[in-house]
Amino acid sequence: MRGLKGRKRTVILFSDEVIITETPPLRAAWSKIGQPLEVPITGNRDKRVLYGTLSLQGAVELYYAKEWDQDHFQAYLRQIRKRWRGWRIVLFLDRGSPHTAAASRRLARELGIEIRFLPTACPELNPVDHLWRHVKAFLANETCPKVVESVERAAAFVLNLTPHQRLVKAGILSSDFWLKSVLAPC
Repeated sequence: MRGLKGRKRTVILFSDEVIITETPPLRAAWSKIGQPLEVPITGNRDKRVLYGTLSLQGAVELYYAKEWDQDHFQAYLRQIRKRWRGWRIVLFLDRGSPHTAAASRRLARELGIEIRFLPTACPELNPVDHLWRHVKAFLANETCPKVVESVERAAAFVLNLTPHQRLVKAGILSSDFWLKSVLAPC
């Protein structure tokens, strides 16, 4: 595989997914001594998967689905291609089964998306994973009547950030970001 430095009209993207449930995780809470804490639980275990892609310039693309599977991932690959049409795409992903499926890899090649897999068990290398941490903190301790509302709130949180804020929260602007050499001005 060729290196990334010096490529013309190439966009480097990172992608990851987060599962959003109707009852988000309890991050922090308090109650008066001797009084039990009330934790709202709907009893519904509905979930959605929010797919997110972030460029090194802070552009973001989001997509949500009921499942994390290769069919939805492939639909998302098509959406990524539409967003960055005319660009050479290098997409960094973890090694989740929807990403590594033969049909997904074949479609990526057909769409002209070069996939580069991150090392196994290294979520810290994927900036979108860091962005999801902020999304989860934003959603924590709040129950929405419908999981779709939680997904919409999560998407709005990301979309309302400026590109610079996204890059900061994702850790891309950190002095020790692992792909720093590619970020040098053209």
